Amino acid sequence: MAFKILFHALFLSFFVLGIHAITVKVRNNCNEKIWPATLTSSGGAPSTTGFELASKAEGNIELPGDWSGRIWARTGCSGAGTGCATGECGSGSVTCNGNGGVPPVSLVEITLPGGDSKTQNFYDISLVDGFNLPVKVSPDGCRSISCQADINNQVCPADLRVPGPNGGNIACKSACLQTNSDSDCCKGAFNSPDKCSPSEYSKVVKQACPDAYSYAYDDRTSTATCPTGANYLVEFC
Repeated sequence: MAFKILFHALFLSFFVLGIHAITVKVRNNCNEKIWPATLTSSGGAPSTTGFELASKAEGNIELPGDWSGRIWARTGCSGAGTGCATGECGSGSVTCNGNGGVPPVSLVEITLPGGDSKTQNFYDISLVDGFNLPVKVSPDGCRSISCQADINNQVCPADLRVPGPNGGNIACKSACLQTNSDSDCCKGAFNSPDKCSPSEYSKVVKQACPDAYSYAYDDRTSTATCPTGANYLVEFC
């Protein structure tokens, strides 16, 4: 009886506050298995922090309505979801348990501020720390954004490419990740939009994927908005 009272109280509080869970459907369009993962910046915990997803399969992540964080896909992992070639989170298991992915990795960033139906949420694709897989983000009833170019093999500058074990490239480092310089990372004396200019990496990536952030002070139109309550489809490859 006490459990039922607690459940109804929690449900009522979420209803009154307007904080609704949303579903992020992750679809693997790649020809190989991937391991999607999440990292929470603020808000409640998602339903999972990592799982295995077969080629052409789908899996769901439930997010609380006040969640802010990132979603990415690991590649080349062992059967246990560890030792990944890209996006490894170092947790020792298929779930990342609060660890972020080691760059370079393509990031989907979502901010759900909760509130009523007039409150917007925000979403973007960030390649600030590099790229590993093409990705597309499609909220219900709102604008889709994507980066579907072959960055690794056709766009990435030669000195930033991460070669794979079987030929081809498996990722592309950003200039900031490669040099860690103040100018490339928009830090120190370059920590403002008028002082930090895009690197060659940022320029070619932005040209190939205009929807995505390519460096810290990239075009702010790269952040898209959608009314609260929309579910998301995130597609890799």
